Amino acid sequence: MQYMLMIFEPEAAYEGPQGEATLQDIVAKHFALGRELSEQGVMRGGAGLQPVHTATTIVTKGAEKLVHDGPYAETREQLGGYYLVDVPDLDAALAIAKRIPVVDGGKIEVRPVMVHDA
Repeated sequence: MQYMLMIFEPEAAYEGPQGEATLQDIVAKHFALGRELSEQGVMRGGAGLQPVHTATTIVTKGAEKLVHDGPYAETREQLGGYYLVDVPDLDAALAIAKRIPVVDGGKIEVRPVMVHDA
């Protein structure tokens, strides 16, 4: 079963000189975890995302599609990246999610991916 492990963190944690050092440390940990999951054969994808100010959102209003600069929601925490894993069950996905490096207060949302038969 595939699970999306979504990383939510406050972008402010990576601002300034200390934030840059924190970012470099966490990115190195992500690369190490990604290599390990790939070697185990469970990694299906994953990436970090550019800062939220680079986002563009399409809003549907009836038949109209409106383009807006910025993220859809104004929140303290932003989706900063994800892992896509293929594991036997939710417990295995949660075990991986607990190992994902995040700053203090960061969150990992674990959701099963919908499977559609073609």
